[in-house]
Amino acid sequence: MTPITAFDPASSAFLNGLNLIQQRSQQAQQELTTGLRINSVSDSPSQIPELLETHQQLDNVTQLNSNLNLVQNEVNTGESSVQSAVTLLEQAQSLVTEGEPSSTSATSRTQIAGQLGDILTQIVALSNTTSGGRYIFSGDSDQTAPYTIDLTQTNPISVYAGTPSTREIQSPDGSTIPVALTAQDIFDSSTPGDNVFQSINNARQALLNNDQTGIDSSITSLQSSDSYLNTQLAFYGDTQDAITSGLNYGSTLVTQLQTQLSTIQDADATQAITQLTEATTDEQAAVQSEAQLPRTSLFQYLG
Repeated sequence: MTPITAFDPASSAFLNGLNLIQQRSQQAQQELTTGLRINSVSDSPSQIPELLETHQQLDNVTQLNSNLNLVQNEVNTGESSVQSAVTLLEQAQSLVTEGEPSSTSATSRTQIAGQLGDILTQIVALSNTTSGGRYIFSGDSDQTAPYTIDLTQTNPISVYAGTPSTREIQSPDGSTIPVALTAQDIFDSSTPGDNVFQSINNARQALLNNDQTGIDSSITSLQSSDSYLNTQLAFYGDTQDAITSGLNYGSTLVTQLQTQLSTIQDADATQAITQLTEATTDEQAAVQSEAQLPRTSLFQYLG
């Protein structure tokens, strides 16, 4: 008697072939649904390392671009504050020049000194500029206001309360960009002729004291401080340029990496539709062909 088996060779071949057709159909459907040619490791094992590496590079560049955008706001705020301080310092120079002639009365000089006090107060306020909840000129101690002012004191400006600035930002091009100067660097230089606070206050005190020699001397000091302050302003201009350059480079690199990813993993919709159509046609044809095959009954096996 012929042994009974679960499937004869023809039926097994049919089922195997049908399974392969259905796999092709499922793969095509998945590509059309996700838009991706690679949806799992088994889809293309040899390309997985390149795919993962490109994804990582894209994530890194995207993060660096995000960091630069955040810092750009801070740097722009810093540049604007220093520019405002330059304008105020120029106003101070104009006022002292107005009060310099020996014919100027003590009363007028006292009034001008009061205006210089207002300017000094405004510059101290600029030194305490915040951005994103941080005192941007306090160095690494960005939760502490760098300076306070008390015009009733002979030396009205407090000691610097911040710390040195060590912050740098990495650019997608591989370079590092220093983010900020401290208020001490900008307004409170250890070089007397460059010290903005001291130059304005010395002029203010000379006017209050009706001190002709002191007033004459303060004009030179204010000019020197103005040149120094513009140098600090140039730092922020250079930093703005470096950040803009980094963002442009990063944007180009993101586009390149996205294109590379697309080449690796994106599905070809036209090809996937063709494969799905062919798989559907093949499946229908296989089922129809199998249905037309002669059947062997149990009685034929027993006979």
